[in-house]
Amino acid sequence: QVQLVESGGGLVQPGGSLRLSCAASGNIFSIENMGWYRQAPGKQREVVAEITRTVTTNYADSVKGRFTISRDNAKNTVYLQMNSLKPEDTAVYYCKADIRYYSSSPTFRHWGQGTQVTVSS
Repeated sequence: QVQLVESGGGLVQPGGSLRLSCAASGNIFSIENMGWYRQAPGKQREVVAEITRTVTTNYADSVKGRFTISRDNAKNTVYLQMNSLKPEDTAVYYCKADIRYYSSSPTFRHWGQGTQVTVSS
């Protein structure tokens, strides 16, 4: 059993900052790719940022230069630092982790429960 628990969402004014965290626990041998996705009302879920185990990162064009993804492998945790937030960043943010249960297993994708980020004055 694996759980991903997110925290750090909330209400912030335009131009403000938030830091999201997502901690994975349970039957984990290793975590390969981790990432953050978001889904705004009436829209499809979209990738925000991803990070590999070797810390290669990839960002959506809409957040480049404003958001930073990082991870702590010892804590099985991924972070998303969001600066210069805009109203269009308002969405439910979900973390994703591709997890190996043992050394030779394939990876299995797990999702967090989502955390609301609202950017409004």
